[in-house]
Amino acid sequence: MLDRLYMPLLGLATVLIIALAMVWPQGLGDRSPGPFGHEPVQRTAEVQAKMRRAAEESQSRINQAREAVRDLQSQAIAPSQ
Repeated sequence: MLDRLYMPLLGLATVLIIALAMVWPQGLGDRSPGPFGHEPVQRTAEVQAKMRRAAEESQSRINQAREAVRDLQSQAIAPSQ
């Protein structure tokens, strides 16, 4: 392809991609400006409640595992007769 045709097309594609990046919703984070964005999924009350429950369940599993390790260590140090 001729450079006289290729380089302007490449520049136009670059400008279009940058313009699209300025208005396209950016994942699940903050809202995009203007009419393009929507409420982020992670900010809804339902999803936040699910995330909170998952974190609490994970923390309780970690605590149970730590208690189990402590019990095993205490039994190894001072075995019951």
